[in-house]
Amino acid sequence: MSVESPLIPVYGKSTLADVVPSLAASLGVDGWADALALPRSDRWVILLVDGLGALNLAAAAEEAPFLMSLVAGDASTTVTSGAPSTTATSITCLGTGLAPGQHGIVGYAFRNPVEGGYLNALTWAPGLSALDVQPRLTAFERLVRQGVSITSVSPARFAGTGLTEAALRGARFQPVPDEEDHSARITWTADGASEGDKALVYLYERSLDHTGHGVGWRTPAWRAALRRIDALARDLRAALPDDVRLLVTGDHGMIDSPRDRWIVAEDVPGLTDDLTLLAGEGRFRQLYCEPRHADAVAARWSAALGERAWVVRREEAAASGWFGPVDRRMAERYGEVLVALRDDWAVMTRTQPKEFGLVGMHGSLTEFEMRVPVLVG
Repeated sequence: MSVESPLIPVYGKSTLADVVPSLAASLGVDGWADALALPRSDRWVILLVDGLGALNLAAAAEEAPFLMSLVAGDASTTVTSGAPSTTATSITCLGTGLAPGQHGIVGYAFRNPVEGGYLNALTWAPGLSALDVQPRLTAFERLVRQGVSITSVSPARFAGTGLTEAALRGARFQPVPDEEDHSARITWTADGASEGDKALVYLYERSLDHTGHGVGWRTPAWRAALRRIDALARDLRAALPDDVRLLVTGDHGMIDSPRDRWIVAEDVPGLTDDLTLLAGEGRFRQLYCEPRHADAVAARWSAALGERAWVVRREEAAASGWFGPVDRRMAERYGEVLVALRDDWAVMTRTQPKEFGLVGMHGSLTEFEMRVPVLVG
């Protein structure tokens, strides 16, 4: 993994936020940018494999013969996630067609823009409306208004959750009670793809990410999960009519961070001084403080971490394009100081003890975490 410079997304050309607009253009819907030059079709299925990084896939190519056969296709390519490279941000980029600085789901955990305090974007907060956090029309909502049938085939427990509503509202939700029932998922996906004159189906698969978080991606268990997903993609393609195109992508890649590469924030004298909130995740920390303390906090973290991290002020990250154009209403959701870890380092915090059970991680701006495949079949 390169540690020379962060991989900055090129929004509008080659990110997850460009996938659905390009699909809309392929569907022949007016007013959408075709950044990825996808082949023309009136029916598409997106298989989103959580944790499927392009470099992770290439390193385990023998486990995924079907996916690798798509890699060689003329329409396939590689894009990046948005920043940070984490599920909540990435899925919202995909479902809205917007860069993070526009949709405002700015990480795994960030400052609650309504009530203050800590907001976990995956578990959400009781009583918090998705519209209060992400008020922009999603790409799915816009496409439904333009006559496209949209279906989301996702775990039943995600129905009506904050992230689902923020990122994917507009789609008809098809609940999946048993995620291991691949046959049922394939049937529901094929049914959704046959609806209306134009159709788009989103199918979510999360086992690869869960396995990587638990035991690491360089393990037999992760490879076994990849084999199962390859079979799912192969069987899905076989079950879809010829006029339906399949697009397989990921929301981020993954690195394994060993415990001897963990820096526990509370164990470094002075490191948490002046902080009002420590959010983000191990590979991408967001540091909140009074603006008058931001320079001191940045200097303190930069001195402590050295070449193990990119430590930048929020304004510097925004000016460098990390988040795309930043809506002024969304800017203060980001920490005053941002810490993106290099190589396989991680910053842990005792305020989030569940993090100490992780092996595989993501969130930073390295190639392994940022690059994801777009495979067309």
